[in-house]
Amino acid sequence: MRKSDRTITIVVLGILILIILSLVLRGVSRTSTSGSIRGNIAVIDIKGVIVSAEKITRQINKYRRNSAIRGMIIRIDSPGGGSAASQEIYSEIKRVRDSGIPVIASIASVGASGGYYAALGASKIIANPSSVTGSIGVIVDFPVAVELLSKIGVRVETVKSGEYKDVGSPYREFTQSDEDQLKTVVQDIYNQFVNTVSLERKIDKKELLKIADGRIFTGSQALEVGLIDTLGTFEDAVQMIGQMAGITGRPKLVYPQKRNLTLFDVLFSNVDEVLSLFASIPTLNYLWR
Repeated sequence: MRKSDRTITIVVLGILILIILSLVLRGVSRTSTSGSIRGNIAVIDIKGVIVSAEKITRQINKYRRNSAIRGMIIRIDSPGGGSAASQEIYSEIKRVRDSGIPVIASIASVGASGGYYAALGASKIIANPSSVTGSIGVIVDFPVAVELLSKIGVRVETVKSGEYKDVGSPYREFTQSDEDQLKTVVQDIYNQFVNTVSLERKIDKKELLKIADGRIFTGSQALEVGLIDTLGTFEDAVQMIGQMAGITGRPKLVYPQKRNLTLFDVLFSNVDEVLSLFASIPTLNYLWR
């Protein structure tokens, strides 16, 4: 073999060896970093009085169906609200949990009544030590304007199909019979709340009834009676959900996209929800006041 041919052969072999080494090293690199999994954690806020569940449940379902989402944090700063809306949010959070996606409910300043009910659907509940939670109970109230209408000379006539069809009407006096009938409804919804807490927190119902009288608890007190799992901040919740989702390092947090609001949006987008707060009909609420 001529010297020139030998040189070319050596160069070709050298290139082949370099290619093989680079492939091997790449494989080693992939193998060594396979345990370092990064993923996305969705963060959904529940703020203020819960009037409607539609927006929150839509966000929850969107992220539940997203394969890139490895866990969720439900950040709660709410005194509760409508009983049906609170139950609906709880059910959707529980659906995420049951699908195998870990969920942490992180209570900020307040996570009481319906806000606490929603948190029950999560895999874990974490709260700040000085936060307010609990307030397990139901409240219903409505205005009675009979005397006011009488003074200004206004009378409202009502035609109804049954005795209780206008229970809670502001246009007539609230009777003992009305109260007795409405109490049965309140008690049924209260029992639903208590049963859910007993089931999710694994607290004996007899023991739970001793504290399920509408009282509030600090985060520290709630931990003592078993209403939450641990104390901590939002950052603690981030670290916890990362571990539960098998993510090393700090996970990437994903928030619902916020669109730019117009003046029309500010004035009218939630007008139906705002007006419902002032409706004259009785509203059943899991609400701390």
